[in-house]
Amino acid sequence: MHRKIHEFVKYIKLERRYSANTVEAYQTDLMQFEEFLKEYFHTVTVKWDLVTRRILRAYLGMLAARGLKRISVARKLAALRAYFAFLSRNGWLDINPALTLRTPKYEKRLPEFLSLEHMDQILEMPDPRTFEGCRDRAILELFYASGIRRAELIELTVNELYLDENVIRVIGKGEKHRIVPVGRHAKTCLTAYLKSRQSLVKPDVEKVFILKSGAPMYPMAIHRIIYKYLKKFTDIKKKSPHILRHTFATHLMNQGADIRAVKDLLGHANLSTTQIYTHTSIEHLKAIYARAHPGGPDKYPKKKEV
Repeated sequence: MHRKIHEFVKYIKLERRYSANTVEAYQTDLMQFEEFLKEYFHTVTVKWDLVTRRILRAYLGMLAARGLKRISVARKLAALRAYFAFLSRNGWLDINPALTLRTPKYEKRLPEFLSLEHMDQILEMPDPRTFEGCRDRAILELFYASGIRRAELIELTVNELYLDENVIRVIGKGEKHRIVPVGRHAKTCLTAYLKSRQSLVKPDVEKVFILKSGAPMYPMAIHRIIYKYLKKFTDIKKKSPHILRHTFATHLMNQGADIRAVKDLLGHANLSTTQIYTHTSIEHLKAIYARAHPGGPDKYPKKKEV
């Protein structure tokens, strides 16, 4: 890996405090581009000041020709833009070749979410008589009650639970702290889980959610738990913890919550990120209209094919 890529990765990790997933993705994208340049220039040492807009366009064209989805190409372009901006700010480039590149247009998919009926059924599935069932119910309830990310749930410590005030404090992307309210159902399940946790937790483990061994939970363990319950009741393609975050936001929007409040609850930096749930809410209203209004699309008789 080129020294400047290494410095850039360190910069976005330590100074910009990008998420671990973003840091890893950007590093992979830049190393892939570095390999492309080595082949392009027929050299083992890349000189970044020789990279032009035309070369960048050729690279993006190659990615598209290989069948890479537009959303993935856009992500790689974001990594290149951030990297060349970093080189320019530090005086290693006179001209930023990525400055005027346009992001390829792609269709934004509406987030998948669970219906109220399915969510209620899933929350009732864990067996509260066992440690795992008690823990799983608390995890499901907390995801649905707060909309927090998987990483935020894993990093949550006992000292960040303020159940008497019905809130928790989470550390989001960029190490930003935010206070998130939790409902009475989540509070009840968390309280029950914390009691069962006491006899199993290893000394010095402050994380709220643990394995039966007493060690802290890890990302794949959370993913397996959520997949275990989601697979039984839904045909959603990606059965991941993020579905519960989408469900949280969508149900709030469908009940008329202010989009700015939802933005703050989710910990989004920009309102534009939250606006996708507006589209989901509109589709929900259209579906209700189609089913209920006498003149809705569902009420028109289907034309017979000739």
